[in-house]
Amino acid sequence: MADSVELTQAVLVDAFSRVVQALPGALEGLAPQEVLWRPDDRSNSIGWLVWHLTRVQDDHMAGVGGVPQVWSAEGWAERFALPYPRSSIGYGQTSDDVGAFAVSDPELLLGYHRATHAMTLAVLGAMTAADYARVVDERWDPPVTAAVRVVSVVNDTTAHVGQVEYLRGLVQRNGPSASLRP
Repeated sequence: MADSVELTQAVLVDAFSRVVQALPGALEGLAPQEVLWRPDDRSNSIGWLVWHLTRVQDDHMAGVGGVPQVWSAEGWAERFALPYPRSSIGYGQTSDDVGAFAVSDPELLLGYHRATHAMTLAVLGAMTAADYARVVDERWDPPVTAAVRVVSVVNDTTAHVGQVEYLRGLVQRNGPSASLRP
């Protein structure tokens, strides 16, 4: 069984590592207004998406591992100073909430993601077969196991990285001097 857990951990570490490796290139060279640009006022910005995918990963992986979220424990909530409840992960936010997101510093966004990635690797490294089978959320039918939750986080983060890269393409196509709506 240990070989199975080691293989599972290796695959999950690879999946999460692809996200942490993709984000710097997706943000590289963007001006603050480009990080906050939204194609229309019902869309997400690059900055909001990076924050959201990281908050979901932080919240869910901390829950799986029974460890504190880096958002609170390492002072990221204070550094971001967002106009949202401290516990917000972006799920269910309105277009106005997304529009209120004003963090345009790629290094701040990447720093929080790197810290969350480190916590994620620690959680994965400590998991056993029994941990993966443990129910972590009984609000669903069937109840969600840690394994299902981790796969859900991988799916969410990779989907959002694709959205970030798509938005970057739109920003680059419009050019830095185009009339971009923050």
